[in-house]
Amino acid sequence: MKYKDYYQILGVARDASEEDIKKAYRRLARKYHPDVSKESNAEDRFKEVAEAYEVLRDSEKRAAYDQLGSNWRAGQEFRPPPGWQGGRTSAGGGFGGGDFSDFFESLFGGLGGLGGFGGARGFHGGGRGFHQPGGEDRTVALEIGLEEAYHGGQRSLQLQAPEMDASGRVGAQIRTLNVKIPAGVTTGQKIRLAGQGSGGLGGDLYLKVTIRPHPLYQVKGRDITLELPLAPWEAALGCKVEVPTLGGPVTLNIAANAHNGQKLRLRGRGLPGQPPGDQLAVLRIVNPPADTEEARECFRRMARELSFDPRAHWGR
Repeated sequence: MKYKDYYQILGVARDASEEDIKKAYRRLARKYHPDVSKESNAEDRFKEVAEAYEVLRDSEKRAAYDQLGSNWRAGQEFRPPPGWQGGRTSAGGGFGGGDFSDFFESLFGGLGGLGGFGGARGFHGGGRGFHQPGGEDRTVALEIGLEEAYHGGQRSLQLQAPEMDASGRVGAQIRTLNVKIPAGVTTGQKIRLAGQGSGGLGGDLYLKVTIRPHPLYQVKGRDITLELPLAPWEAALGCKVEVPTLGGPVTLNIAANAHNGQKLRLRGRGLPGQPPGDQLAVLRIVNPPADTEEARECFRRMARELSFDPRAHWGR
């Protein structure tokens, strides 16, 4: 198996801050998102970026990964050191399976977490909240993707929790739960699993939902916002643009003389609910690069022929 340099994949230094890591992820995820990227290897690169972000955004996974040291190089043959426990510490380990690489699974696979690509660090079993008997309710974090919040779905969760055996003794057991993610779930909402709080001891388990940052959309409640780039002539003359939404692309009419920052509302195109949320398209006018003499002359001609002062509202 090949060693993966997650810092190199995101293009950040090993001492990068959480904010730098988040910015790098958003930039690369937007670049390689399969819905918008024209790169031939977009899907593979998107998954690679997502995997790197999954490790470096999580303080425990990042600390465990950093234990390997900085002498490894991307592509080198790699095997975890003997007795490696980096991915199986207090937070309950990795999240298993799906589209993550063998390298990731060798470090963070095992007990705890969610299966499948996009599972991120959503479920924390085996640590806080599952070590005390007594039938109390428990609340743990569940991080999901925006598309999953929109469509809903099923998740298979593995967790380590106390179980009472036939003789009345309490011991740690691994349980698998199939969870239904309701369509339209929002950040902060809790999914209740009745009687699953302390395994055989009773109590309820609550999964507190967080929607993972998305490369295209910003989320606020059930509303989502998309930045819509326009060429200057599209904004000036008006046009029709195919706009992505969570439910599929729609054609949006842009009226002539549209301005930068203008917001257009697509009603009911946000997260499902009663009522459903909306999608806001925020117009952003993008100038073409003046990187050839012909392009520069085009801008000069506009400067000569158009009576336009963008600062006229300042007054004299």
